[in-house]
Amino acid sequence: MGTYEEKLSILSEMIAFARVDHSMKRSEYEFLLKVASNLGVDKETFDGLLKHRSPKITLKSQAERIVQFHRLLLLMNVDREQHKSEVNTLYNIGLKMGLPPVAIGQVLEVMHRYPDNVVPPNVLIDIFKAHYN
Repeated sequence: MGTYEEKLSILSEMIAFARVDHSMKRSEYEFLLKVASNLGVDKETFDGLLKHRSPKITLKSQAERIVQFHRLLLLMNVDREQHKSEVNTLYNIGLKMGLPPVAIGQVLEVMHRYPDNVVPPNVLIDIFKAHYN
């Protein structure tokens, strides 16, 4: 995984996404805190990101962007609610990352086939692979 600044940027993007529906639920906060921990970011620094956004850093590799898209997908579904604004925002974030629009749409469609809308990583990877070959 990238630099510490990239990790803070990833978390900032996720925090902003969690707030698309104008609130952050406890389940979303706890999920984000786990992601922060997995990225090696302590709770104090993470809580600071809730108040002050980190500068945006574009993820270099396609694999990193797909992983980030998957994190955002999981975050969207952690509260077991989906707002149209969340789905639209996630789609647009995927486009800005340079992910294929058809693959993004396919992921957003197939997620409903899985418990809690959690698309298994191998399924997600296969969808994106199909659009890169």
